[in-house]
Amino acid sequence: MYELVQVGENSFYIESPAKVGIVRTGENEVCLIDSGSDKDGGKKVLRILEQQGWTLKAIFNTHSHADHIGGNKFLQDRTGCKVYAPGGMDWAFTNVPAIEPAFLYGGFSPANLRHKFVMAQPSAAEPLTEDVLPEGMELLDLKGHGFDMVGFRTADDVVYLADCVSSPATLEKYGITFNYDIASHLETLGRVKEMKAKIFVGAHIEPMEDVAELAQYNIDKTLEVASKIVGICRQPHTFEEVLQKLFLDYNMKMNFDQYVLIGSTVRSYMAWLKNEGRLDVDFVDAKMLWKTVQEI
Repeated sequence: MYELVQVGENSFYIESPAKVGIVRTGENEVCLIDSGSDKDGGKKVLRILEQQGWTLKAIFNTHSHADHIGGNKFLQDRTGCKVYAPGGMDWAFTNVPAIEPAFLYGGFSPANLRHKFVMAQPSAAEPLTEDVLPEGMELLDLKGHGFDMVGFRTADDVVYLADCVSSPATLEKYGITFNYDIASHLETLGRVKEMKAKIFVGAHIEPMEDVAELAQYNIDKTLEVASKIVGICRQPHTFEEVLQKLFLDYNMKMNFDQYVLIGSTVRSYMAWLKNEGRLDVDFVDAKMLWKTVQEI
């Protein structure tokens, strides 16, 4: 863990809980793609940079989840580097991470939800746009898992995929993984499936030369969850009943973190299915009941 791996002439990553990309932009200057999960992760990243004699000039965040921006503040305070975050929403959440637990919970969040795995330290982030990228580096639209999540293609044809694909082991173990916008997630996976690159580096997968099969597997698992929800709602159910049945079906353990993370994702699935005309709602005895109107 926290080992430096070279994947291109000037492209690297640090093996860590959420891989940190490194792109060398000059003889001794580098930028990071994400920054590690917390202050301790940031310290380990900085130690590697110092061992290589590299100066950190910028951090490009793929999205605002805590395991990707957790090292921002430490690294920015220590090096004075710029931090950039994509889109209006991810930019706002990166600068004000306290929004994250409130968003997930749907209101003022309980104190035990405001921890470093959900809420990072605030960053002084600027908007991430094409014009701030090093020469030869391309911004990739990977919306779905995060609000405006992005990836990057480097000049030496290495593609950093952030969290848009999960490993088969993760999908088999957890069944449902966090996603914000299901329609965008499926669209992104369809585009990623057609991508070619020297190598693909995802935050939570092993690097690979061909990502098509994994992208299709992620599409299939996403549609599997949608199909389960449609099946459950053949009989009208409240959201809580749908969530319970999914947890039991996938043998997931319920706790506060899982309730808000998976609960938020299931709400996103149900909103997408309603928008697609496959689910609808009735209000009966002061309860909102979800019902299937069209099979997948």
